[in-house]
Amino acid sequence: MAEVRARSSRSERLDALPFTREHRSVLVGSGLGWALDAMDVGLISFVLAQLAVQWNTTDAELSWIASAGFIGMAIGAVLGGLLADRIGRRQVFALTLLVYGLATGASALSGSVAILIGWRFVVGLGLGSELPVASTLVSEFAPPRIRGRIIVFLESFWAIGWTLSAVIGFLVVPSSADGWSWALAIGAAPAIYAVVVRLRLPESVRYLESRGRFQEAESTVRRFEKSAGVTATPRELALPAATSPRPTIPAAKTRVTALWSRGLRRRTGALWLVWFCVNFSYYGAFIWLPTTLVASGFSLVRSFAYTLIITVAQLPGYAASAYLIERWGRRRTLAVFLIGSALSAALFGVAGDATQVIGAGMLLSFFNLGAWGALYAVSPELYPTRIRATGAGWAAGIGRIAAILAPLAVPSLRETGGTGLLFAVFAMFFVVAALGAFGLPEKQGEALED
Repeated sequence: MAEVRARSSRSERLDALPFTREHRSVLVGSGLGWALDAMDVGLISFVLAQLAVQWNTTDAELSWIASAGFIGMAIGAVLGGLLADRIGRRQVFALTLLVYGLATGASALSGSVAILIGWRFVVGLGLGSELPVASTLVSEFAPPRIRGRIIVFLESFWAIGWTLSAVIGFLVVPSSADGWSWALAIGAAPAIYAVVVRLRLPESVRYLESRGRFQEAESTVRRFEKSAGVTATPRELALPAATSPRPTIPAAKTRVTALWSRGLRRRTGALWLVWFCVNFSYYGAFIWLPTTLVASGFSLVRSFAYTLIITVAQLPGYAASAYLIERWGRRRTLAVFLIGSALSAALFGVAGDATQVIGAGMLLSFFNLGAWGALYAVSPELYPTRIRATGAGWAAGIGRIAAILAPLAVPSLRETGGTGLLFAVFAMFFVVAALGAFGLPEKQGEALED
């Protein structure tokens, strides 16, 4: 193995490494959890379509089933970020997978709308906590020169999970009167995966150092260096003395206040605006997509098939975003994909026959999920280690407020002006998000702030 001179800090040594099998393990391990999350969120859109027929539920009841999960996600995102900055990224990641996996399995046994709403809230608590924590963990290991691309790849697991939910929705949900229940039972898989995550994923080096756990941090860095075929000289690798004071853990209130300090307030405001607008349009459109297609005259099975086809277009959207984010930068890539999302939403609103619906829907999937990839890439980069997960978690939590409002607004918007008005509103939110993206600083290729 090559012998190299150690750099001045563990973070710099980690940042200097190429992408190794250890990086790949963190990416895939986190990504599988991400895919399972997406599968759960996607399944509810198919469940809503069947419950509308099976339980003869009203639009208001369906809206609350969907929104209950997002209420939980809003709270979970904030709490998860705060906890991740206090007790560690890996710990919270595993815990949240366990919570929402078990709650999803329990929701499959629901016998009434009220019980289902209650379980969906608990599911949301776990789901909302997991996403910003996972992106923070991966970003803190990723080499700076390709960090944005790696986070987009992480986000692309969402498309895998959502496609899997579409397959389950197409094959399982219409198969019987209890198809929706069997579909949710399948969503309990994360409870098993949580154990694997807890045992195999490393804890963030930057987090460990921020908590004075230098021995663990050094061990993790050497593990990654070994994977790259690199060893550092003993000089400059001496651990801090055992008497080194343990860093003080800022109170939760202090961490939240820091997001609005003089140097961070502009980026925090812009980030929250983008998260809010993207969530409103994405969840408003995709959670109701099968039900909207049924209301437009398509059969339940055909609407599920169209949704599956539309969902597949998410993958090339992520691929394009992953390529462009390290060429154009985060801000420009995010803005372009949001403008593309706005145009696609407008086209979907005026689509008539099946070909137009599928074509516009695929464009919306392509651009919207590419934008999501860029948004998740930029969010953890904007804050120092001590408040990184808090910042990403609060942004996600603000976004989930829009995700709560969107499913509730869809029935009234559709009743007032049909699909055309509904998707015109979504297009408007995408445009506002694109404008907000220009208020974000460009962090392409820069090391994360310790």
